[in-house]
Amino acid sequence: MTGILISTYPWVKALHIMAVISWMAGLFYLPRLFVYHAEQSEPEDSRDVVFQEMERKLLNVIMTPSMIATWALGLALVAVPGVVDWSDTWPWTKAAGVLAMTWFHFWLAARRRDFATGVRSVSGRRYRLMNEAPTVLMVVIVFSVVLRF
Repeated sequence: MTGILISTYPWVKALHIMAVISWMAGLFYLPRLFVYHAEQSEPEDSRDVVFQEMERKLLNVIMTPSMIATWALGLALVAVPGVVDWSDTWPWTKAAGVLAMTWFHFWLAARRRDFATGVRSVSGRRYRLMNEAPTVLMVVIVFSVVLRF
């Protein structure tokens, strides 16, 4: 098993990076869609229907499969002997960042369900602020992995 993990490591790493890019694109775009949805439509008007369809497809077709692939491939990378030294700080800061990003993903999914049921509990301004969360988390994760701090 170890031999397979080592020999496929570059492929798994490449696929992991692609999955992360896809997931991050959605995490950046969905809150921006929510800003416009909250500010430019009312429940059940024609724009609301269009926004809901765009948000649903982005979440279900791109973001969630990318998140699952990111997690699966990331765990496969961690399983390769010698890749992670758990006595270092960086794997823990990266893990904290990934867990926070996953929480944010599920927070966005809950807000999409709110829109689907006509609930408008979050303002466009708050969505604008929340749109910065993936950037901050990305900085923590990338610095953790590349600089190993």
